[in-house]
Amino acid sequence: MSRIGRLPIKLGEKTTAKFENGIITVTGPLGTLTQAIENSKISVAIEGNIITVTRASEVKEVKAAHGLYRALIQNMVTGVEKGYEKSLIINGVGYKATAQGNKIVLNVGYSHTVDVIAPEGIKVDVVAPTELKVSGISKEKVGQFAAEIKAIRKPEPYHGYGIRYKDETIIRKEGKTAGK
Repeated sequence: MSRIGRLPIKLGEKTTAKFENGIITVTGPLGTLTQAIENSKISVAIEGNIITVTRASEVKEVKAAHGLYRALIQNMVTGVEKGYEKSLIINGVGYKATAQGNKIVLNVGYSHTVDVIAPEGIKVDVVAPTELKVSGISKEKVGQFAAEIKAIRKPEPYHGYGIRYKDETIIRKEGKTAGK
């Protein structure tokens, strides 16, 4: 058995799950998420408040899919119960972010401002002019949108200017030394 795939998933008291026609739907206090189980050798059983994922074959690809789908279902359950969030830090002289409805305006050293519109189901808060918090129920969407914001101005290694995750460490390079 897959070490991850064999673990049961426990649902919270306000969370429900349904598996029909190869699609699992998890509903909780924060919303609803669905995931298609595209491998026919993977089956999902829901008994009370426990979800178990099993496989019908010991082929390498099926073993990998077993752990994958179990992890995806666990992320769905965590998302509808607690949600996910990523914090971003903006570092640089004059770099800042402002909120205008569901749009974030970034001033990150370009000759123009960069407007970023949050996709459906994602909430972006400007905690401080130099700190953003991206939150939502889908781990995939939260991570993807945070990565898109970070890609607008990646941190550079000499001064650390740019947008980075709050828990990320930028390895700094030493600048040129004076000659002679």
